[in-house]
Amino acid sequence: MAKISISSVKPRLSFWQIWNMSFGFLGIQFGFALQNANVSRIFETLGASKDELPILWLAAPVTGLLVQPIIGYYSDRTWHKKWGRRRPFFAVGAILATIALFLMPNSTALWMAVIMLWLMDASINISMEPFRAFVGDMLPDEQRTSGFAMQSFFIGLGAIIASALPWVFTNWFGISNIAPDGGIPDSVKWSFYLGGIAYFLAVMWTVFKTEEYPPDDLEKLREENASKGIFGGLAESFMGIFKMPKTMIQLAFVQFFSWFALFAMWIYTTSAVTSHIYGTEDTTSALYNEGADWVGICFAIYNGIAALVAFLLPIVAKKVSRRVTHLLALFCGGGGLISIYFISDPNLILISMIGVGIAWASILSMPYAMLSSILPADKMGYYMGVFNFFIVIPQIVAAGILGFMLKTFFGNISIYALIIGGVSMFIAGLLCLIVDDREVSVTFAEKGTP
Repeated sequence: MAKISISSVKPRLSFWQIWNMSFGFLGIQFGFALQNANVSRIFETLGASKDELPILWLAAPVTGLLVQPIIGYYSDRTWHKKWGRRRPFFAVGAILATIALFLMPNSTALWMAVIMLWLMDASINISMEPFRAFVGDMLPDEQRTSGFAMQSFFIGLGAIIASALPWVFTNWFGISNIAPDGGIPDSVKWSFYLGGIAYFLAVMWTVFKTEEYPPDDLEKLREENASKGIFGGLAESFMGIFKMPKTMIQLAFVQFFSWFALFAMWIYTTSAVTSHIYGTEDTTSALYNEGADWVGICFAIYNGIAALVAFLLPIVAKKVSRRVTHLLALFCGGGGLISIYFISDPNLILISMIGVGIAWASILSMPYAMLSSILPADKMGYYMGVFNFFIVIPQIVAAGILGFMLKTFFGNISIYALIIGGVSMFIAGLLCLIVDDREVSVTFAEKGTP
């Protein structure tokens, strides 16, 4: 790879170079997918009630709110002649997340599981946030849509495998999905162990297989770090929300309603499917655990759809624009979530997951492709961290109001949380129309220069 500065005109990268720099997301999504598909199950198994689930899930958005802007800020200001700018954070996050994934399924009490969620989510965020800035660092503007789409592909692929692991261990290897003492089933434990190993290996592949461009002025970078210090840097990272460019503000509204919907889905799908479709709320029963395993398969399907659709999004965006592509995808997701209310056969949920998968692929790529086109190269990580406020703030709002809404207005019936999520996705889609996008069309067919 040519040695050029981060803000210079970057050479086009080949397909395999983009593959290597994105491969770590395969492991990161092992962590997130295991969390999304199994944490509510673990909480309920350890005694949590339905209306408590959103508050218990609060760890995920709060750690994102605290960790992502700080990591983004400091990764912009890091440089090591061997390890580069972002890769030290990839590696540290991978080590910590792997440890957390091994510990999480061994929780024996609800409070232990909650603490482990905090540790696991914080660790995943350490390695994940710099990956978003990595695309802006390494790729010329016309390749960034493809770069984020490649990340979406690995996110989908990792989640397919990780989400299905409890079902696979139960049905292919005969490992029990019911713990005799009412604890965490062995199928879930082994899924987390395998996920921890996959996380570490995939992220370290990117660490060792990629090189980074040095900053324009290394001495200036060191002087800025020395002058601001730790606390000055922390203050600046959180003040970024008041300095956002116009397009970033517009995308923030889209992100808010998109991620509110996703959080509702992740928290309540297990409870909604087991009660609304399988007809049980007994977490110790075989029927409940069969339904919970099926939710893992459903999550694998929507992530599989996302992995496939990721390659089509740049092509569609070239034809109809990125914001219209995102609008259509979010409408598909909203329809998918609402349709679950009308389903009685568990197999039909897979059709609903097609719509969710299309939305998920777009959520993971289109906003970032639009955003990276208008951000300064030397503050890419900083602004990406600030942008993630609008991933975590809606999750905090969801954690604060979803349980209250279900208990107060919907008789504590979980399926209505998915309907609320579907409506939220429709709103997000409509808000795409206000986004002022500076578009650069690109497809994966365009060949890069090593």
